[in-house]
Amino acid sequence: MIALGGVIGAGLFVGTGAGIALAGPAVLISFGLAGTLALLVMRMLGEMTAEHPSGGAFSVHAEKAIGPWAGFTVGWTYWCTVGVVLAVEATGAAKIAAGWLPGVPQWAWVLLFMAVLTAVNLANVRNFGEFEFWFAGLKIAAIVLFLLLGAAAVLGVLPGVASPGLTHLRDFLPHGWGGVVAGFMAVVFAFGGLEVVTIAAADAENPAQAVKNAVRTSMTRLLVFYLGSLAVVVTLLPWNDSEVGASPYVAVLNRLGIPAAGQIMNVVIFVALLSAINATLYGAARMLSSLAERGEAPKSLLRKNNGVPRNAVLASTAFGFFSVLLNYLWPETVFLLLLNAVGSALLVVWAFIAVSQIRLRRTTPAPAVPMWGFPYLSWLALAAIAAIVVLMLSDEQARAQIVSTGVLVAVIAALGLARSALRRRRVPERP
Repeated sequence: MIALGGVIGAGLFVGTGAGIALAGPAVLISFGLAGTLALLVMRMLGEMTAEHPSGGAFSVHAEKAIGPWAGFTVGWTYWCTVGVVLAVEATGAAKIAAGWLPGVPQWAWVLLFMAVLTAVNLANVRNFGEFEFWFAGLKIAAIVLFLLLGAAAVLGVLPGVASPGLTHLRDFLPHGWGGVVAGFMAVVFAFGGLEVVTIAAADAENPAQAVKNAVRTSMTRLLVFYLGSLAVVVTLLPWNDSEVGASPYVAVLNRLGIPAAGQIMNVVIFVALLSAINATLYGAARMLSSLAERGEAPKSLLRKNNGVPRNAVLASTAFGFFSVLLNYLWPETVFLLLLNAVGSALLVVWAFIAVSQIRLRRTTPAPAVPMWGFPYLSWLALAAIAAIVVLMLSDEQARAQIVSTGVLVAVIAALGLARSALRRRRVPERP
């Protein structure tokens, strides 16, 4: 259910409008390319996790494949990033809740969400799974209903709604292939969060089988949920409609005559954000606990209760609770500021996953979940990640994200290399 619900994130509902504005109906190609890259990364990660299940997932794999400094770098980069992502998600949910109850300030909602979901993660792993099961179920029900209504409207069998046929798809490439590339850059980050599946595998009864099943069914979900829903949007409505750019799913529901369409989508996005907070906190705590197990974080973070790394959970909520103050001081601007700070860190994690899989495959000639077309598709995925970085550096707005992420990674990598050098000095040389 984590794999199923993880595909339907807030990025699908919130981020698609920008992609449509940049690429028009060809956003289907943009999403297809981004989804293909995400699937390749997921498959590489699944191959390694099935062989070496761990709460540290890709951090452990990087340590095995490249060296301790790499495990340190990707683990701490991920933890720092998702700490900020927690604040972003809590702020997004608070903005929606504040619209429903204007009398309650935004910062109070952030405090409430962080407190409740911290308690959920502190109880035991079964509680986390139970919450995520229902969160995922609500998101799946919403997107399936959207697909059914949209498909009925496209086919002309929905009462009171005239089908436009394929009229809106005639101008399929309004901005050419440059628009497809720009749309690709805008939507690729919507696939962040899929890595939590492999982190959660360590808590499953049969980790290898759990990862195997999740990875193998990802393709169907991506095609149905992402491309299917986007196809409904660009077929039913003109791509350059201002309402589509602002909120494509609300625009479709309005077109279908669904009462209170905006509020319905707000509820769905709200649930998606709470689900993201829950899963992000879980992943951050397990990553921090794994770093502590390998001596890359304080040993006090290893303390567990009912199988839950309590201190790691509490440490991982630190920035989320600090964002209560940020929301008190700058409620209107804090969301975009936080989002820009972590926008491209996902690419660093994906790059480490690709390099780790290429190197570890030498020691695992017959993995249980083999990467497709190895080594060609592995290298292709790595080249695509590098291309995204180059494209973002050439874009004035995206450049700040790359630079801020680069500085963070450089600092963490320097610390990791220094720690590795100190450890080598402490180990006495054999006579």
